Amino acid sequence: TDGEDRARHFGLMSACFGVGMVAGPVAGGLLGAISLHAPFLAGAVLNGLNLLLGCFLMQESHKGERRPMPLRAFNPVSSFRWARGMTIVAALMTVFFIMQLVGQVPAALWVIFGEDRFRWSATMIGLSLAVFGILHALAQAFVTGPATKRFGEKQAIIAGMAADALGYVLLAFATRGWMAFPIMILLASGGIGMPALQAMLSRQVDDDHQGQLQGSLAALTSLTSIIGP
Repeated sequence: TDGEDRARHFGLMSACFGVGMVAGPVAGGLLGAISLHAPFLAGAVLNGLNLLLGCFLMQESHKGERRPMPLRAFNPVSSFRWARGMTIVAALMTVFFIMQLVGQVPAALWVIFGEDRFRWSATMIGLSLAVFGILHALAQAFVTGPATKRFGEKQAIIAGMAADALGYVLLAFATRGWMAFPIMILLASGGIGMPALQAMLSRQVDDDHQGQLQGSLAALTSLTSIIGP
């Protein structure tokens, strides 16, 4: 993708995640009412379909080229060594780690928070997650691209972090369940920072290191999913 459109495309990918947040629990609930085995079978079928799509539709970025894969490449620590000496990349990856960690902590506590603070039922908690998923998808699909084009990636990142910070502060002092829903608009808007940061990181490395960059970011995301909860 062109550099100018990269943040928009990262936003669209994040929007797909938001749609999955809504569709996944709904589909799981409907299939679970039929059989407890049905959601798992459906998940297996979808994963198989995804594998086929990847095999036949995804284009190879290094056609005719086969790079060696030594055993040390499977070392999780060595996967970050490619970035040695890249001060800006290391700094931005640290910001990425912190932003991901900030998102993991409240996500892990949302069910407990909703039950304890607002006395929400399981249905209300599911509804709140669905609403946030929709807002997240809309913000990623329709706000990220225009925001980065108009204000730049740096300003989009700062705006996203500011929206997240304000949203979490307001959520901490919310006393009624309905208050959480307008606050979700802020939190969903804060999501524009992550695609902008990914686009900025992508600009810092050449084409040969794009895969390593995305793999490293995925590893950091997995690490925050362990530490955050």
